[in-house]
Amino acid sequence: MTASATKPVERTLPTDEARELLALTRDLAENEVRPGAAEEEAEAEFPREVFRTLGRSGLLGLPYDEQYGGGGQPYEVYLQVIEELAAARLTVGLGLSVHTLSCHALATFGSDAQREKWLPEMIGGEQLGAYCLSEPQSGSDAGALKTRAVHVEGGTSQTKSVGEYVVNGTKAWITHGGVADFYSTMVRTSDDGARGISVLLVPATTPGVSGAAPERKMGMKGSPTAQVHFDEAHVPAERLIGEEGQGFGIAMAALDSGRLGIAACAVGVAQAALDYAVGYAKEREQFGRAIADFQGLSFMLADMATAVEAGRALYLAAARRRDAGLAFGKEAAMAKLFCTDAAMRVTTDAVQVLGGYGYTQDHPVERYMREAKVLQIVEGTNQIQRLVIGRTLTR
Repeated sequence: MTASATKPVERTLPTDEARELLALTRDLAENEVRPGAAEEEAEAEFPREVFRTLGRSGLLGLPYDEQYGGGGQPYEVYLQVIEELAAARLTVGLGLSVHTLSCHALATFGSDAQREKWLPEMIGGEQLGAYCLSEPQSGSDAGALKTRAVHVEGGTSQTKSVGEYVVNGTKAWITHGGVADFYSTMVRTSDDGARGISVLLVPATTPGVSGAAPERKMGMKGSPTAQVHFDEAHVPAERLIGEEGQGFGIAMAALDSGRLGIAACAVGVAQAALDYAVGYAKEREQFGRAIADFQGLSFMLADMATAVEAGRALYLAAARRRDAGLAFGKEAAMAKLFCTDAAMRVTTDAVQVLGGYGYTQDHPVERYMREAKVLQIVEGTNQIQRLVIGRTLTR
């Protein structure tokens, strides 16, 4: 069996347009993303051209307003696009989620003038974004970040009318660090704890902004994760999103949506592992019959399939709350927690189904297992998700 031997997921979609969009996504996933995934991941090759293809196909701005070049799609649809892409290659599915996250501050909290000026090119296809919150000494404790932005009146000839911020500091664990075209960056503009954080939309070409060498990760090697350094980087003050001091709230609002993207990624990886394990079990024979006929293994596959379906239902329920304008932070945390834990279990069981072969790089399930692990960490560790859920229940 090969990694491409998968069958389409049966989906309930709200419109004919959504069905056509998912069909387009599935076609791109099978023909542009999946074929080179194993080799490119092994060589740590970042699929930049694939993201350009997604952009030209209209997939890089799906949940954003059509007025600015977005797709105007509900999260219920957008997340299923992510799932399809993640099933083909997590680097691509997660990359789309991170790009969407990096556009969130401008799209949701920016002024009309800011959105008109910058959002179309950010979601139009050629640009790729990164979200800069974590730092070497402040991961889960985001309110303790230290990257400093000092407002300076006047500035260069280009910024005299609005002033500028001079930014110094280091961001860590940044997906697309060093390859992004823009960075949505949380910076400290005062010493008032979480209330002293603001958001700057920083072009990657800004002098003083640079990416470090990518981290050497156990999985998802094709997606560069790197520190981003700000060394006397001069950013025009017009690139402040919202007001000074609103940054922590903006960042947390973005993470609620971003966690749904990670949940969809997790379901995609789990679905890919399940499909491969089922196909292998139907073909592999022991004691004169397919191993899928043995009850012990069929029960394992049944549990894997149930976890995938439950995860999909959970993230879609949270997405529909978001689309309806209801509070969804608790539900997003639940979806992220459950789906990523489920992906870890499902991919581990997929390796077990293949036995010794599952532990080799000749089959993709070992890669799925390594990739699933990171999903329990990014966009807030699963311990943080439990904290969010518990506080919501008991506040």
